[in-house]
Amino acid sequence: MKQPSNRRAAGVVSARLTSLDTMIRAPDYAGGSLVNLMAELEGRLGGAPLLPRLQNSLAAAIPDAPTYVLVMFDGLGAAQLNHPAATLSADQAGTIDAVFPTTTTVSLATVATGLPPSQHGLLGYQLWMPQVGHVVNTIKWTTLWGEPLELDTSVMLPIPNLWERLAALGREPITVQPGHFAGSGLSRALYRGCRFEPVFTEDEVVAATVDLAGEPGRLIFTYVPHVDFAAHSYGQNSAEYVESLTVASRIWDGIANRLPRTAVMVGTADHGHVDFAESKRVRIPKELEKDRTFYGDSRVMFVRGEESPEFAALPATWIDAEEILDWWGPPPFHETFNDRVPDGVLLSDDDSVLLHAHSDKRLIGQHGGLMDEEREVPLLVGGK
Repeated sequence: MKQPSNRRAAGVVSARLTSLDTMIRAPDYAGGSLVNLMAELEGRLGGAPLLPRLQNSLAAAIPDAPTYVLVMFDGLGAAQLNHPAATLSADQAGTIDAVFPTTTTVSLATVATGLPPSQHGLLGYQLWMPQVGHVVNTIKWTTLWGEPLELDTSVMLPIPNLWERLAALGREPITVQPGHFAGSGLSRALYRGCRFEPVFTEDEVVAATVDLAGEPGRLIFTYVPHVDFAAHSYGQNSAEYVESLTVASRIWDGIANRLPRTAVMVGTADHGHVDFAESKRVRIPKELEKDRTFYGDSRVMFVRGEESPEFAALPATWIDAEEILDWWGPPPFHETFNDRVPDGVLLSDDDSVLLHAHSDKRLIGQHGGLMDEEREVPLLVGGK
């Protein structure tokens, strides 16, 4: 496995990557990304953030308050607010970047820690973990083929995490989550030190968030999954997607209309979505999987193994991971980073996705890469 180097800092980059740099913008970890939003909220509550806070123009849009509510709309990119059924754009104060790769578990780990992936160690939705000798699905904490793994996910992320740092200051972190997530491997990984408030209906999401926001000195993290599910399964031209946007707006407006004056609500997302026709979902040839492991997201396929001349036939660009370490964020790298980072990635063309042997071939909506539609997420402000 390749070790991090200073090749890019030294200006020794390949012509291929120089060309990519003109087309691809990595997340702005210096003040314009999800990690900086978390740093801003931590600082507002009296903490000492580990990364820079939001750039001034974005921070100025968020009023000071004793309590903050952060609403995460899974899968609702900034570009999706242009959909005819979307109404949340009225409260949009700007855009920020999701972290790389632009996928749920990586972004949620950033929320939970206030750190970029390079520092929290959860580098992808599907993650190579040497201690178990497998690629792990970090939503289900199984192998790619669904076999359960013996993992103590509660110690997966750095200690202390954001919740624990806030609690040490006398602040109370609370997450409002779908009740069926309680006790899951992912919840144990993300919400160590955070009060877990289960909800089961749209009305309960609103009521729980509003009630909890009545106490000062709290950070309440409310997770709304509807848009992501509809985008993956049905695409953005479907009635199901329109309904998911309607639900998201009802939750946001319902909280905003009842939020105590002592609280401010901020909204964002973990990534955006792009629809891909079935003809653009390209299966990696089986022969290439004989001596390589493909995993990650279909828009940015991680590879354990060497580059192959046969990659040239795929609708993707091979990039040695050593050349894009800054996409995961700045150092200091997590202690497992060197062991978990892939040898390289196949970055899918803008109009295509790649599928490995265990990929879900039915999904219409996809994400994971660094197109604007995947990377840019809204910064919403309510309860002003």
